[in-house]
Amino acid sequence: MISNIELLIRLILSALVGGSIGIEREVSNRPAGLRTHILVSVGSTLIMLVSIYGFSEGDPARLAAQVVSGIGFLGAGTIMRTGNDIRGLTTAASLWVCAGIGLAIGAGFYLGGVITAVIVLISLILLSSVEKKVAKNTLKKIIIQAVERPGLIGDIGTLLGSYHISIKEITVKEDNSDDNNHLISLDLSVKVPNNLRLLGVFRDIYDINEVTNVIYCGKMISRKDIL
Repeated sequence: MISNIELLIRLILSALVGGSIGIEREVSNRPAGLRTHILVSVGSTLIMLVSIYGFSEGDPARLAAQVVSGIGFLGAGTIMRTGNDIRGLTTAASLWVCAGIGLAIGAGFYLGGVITAVIVLISLILLSSVEKKVAKNTLKKIIIQAVERPGLIGDIGTLLGSYHISIKEITVKEDNSDDNNHLISLDLSVKVPNNLRLLGVFRDIYDINEVTNVIYCGKMISRKDIL
């Protein structure tokens, strides 16, 4: 039977390890942060303790295995899809890993749990900047200038989606250079499929009602260029 001191150490250590991962997610403004990761880690630790020491007979792994499968519903709640962009997968994965860390600490496998937590933190903090730099190099910038009207952004998004172009970020800026028309500039960071012929894309963008100019990677694309 486990002592009270050992029980306390495992639960507190689990809370500290899970909380350290949760803090990183909290700083990154993700849907599951400090409290959620602590609850997942401590909860899975408690379940492992109960499965090992709470029953005199039976297989301890059977109760613990339900944590691995059951954590999926919580992770799914952090995943959000906006168009072709899916967010929250990393947070869902961190919750799943926290459950595993909690099980490891609950079973007394301290070193494995702590090392895993360190690896997770390195992946989330250090590799995040590397991932952003790599992603930035693969994104293209499209600036679309147009007269503002209802449904304009939707029409542009639908058109780009038909070419399997993913919009990663969009910024809308107002242009007050024309007093007669309310002009706006749409700055789009997009991921373009390989071997896509962009002249057809530019031609269709110009066919959208009220579009006046298209700029691709800093170069003005005129109507003459696509004829």
